[in-house]
Amino acid sequence: MNDRQRDYFRAKLLAWKDEILRESRITLQTLQEENVNHPDLADRASSETDRAIELRARDRQRKLISKIDAALQRIEDNTYGYCEETGEPISLKRLEARPIATLSVEAQERHEKREKVYRDE
Repeated sequence: MNDRQRDYFRAKLLAWKDEILRESRITLQTLQEENVNHPDLADRASSETDRAIELRARDRQRKLISKIDAALQRIEDNTYGYCEETGEPISLKRLEARPIATLSVEAQERHEKREKVYRDE
């Protein structure tokens, strides 16, 4: 991977991280503002369900931030874009679609097949 490509993916990852953090701040602000006690049980249940879904989504994004940080570290280490399993380059097309990828398409497919085998047993 050349310097231009590394710079491109660094910028893409940083923009993605900034967007997640911005959305998280908005969510926290909204949850604080919506701290309303609904007199109707159905309204309260609906509000609590919406809140739980939103918090679950934010938790997934929090985990995504750590993967983005790991990808940024791999860029600094010059290991970004190489499969952790085989050491082969990960295609630019895959990195464009999933910039936090650590496995090539082939290695990912093997990994998913192994997971499926263990799940089926």
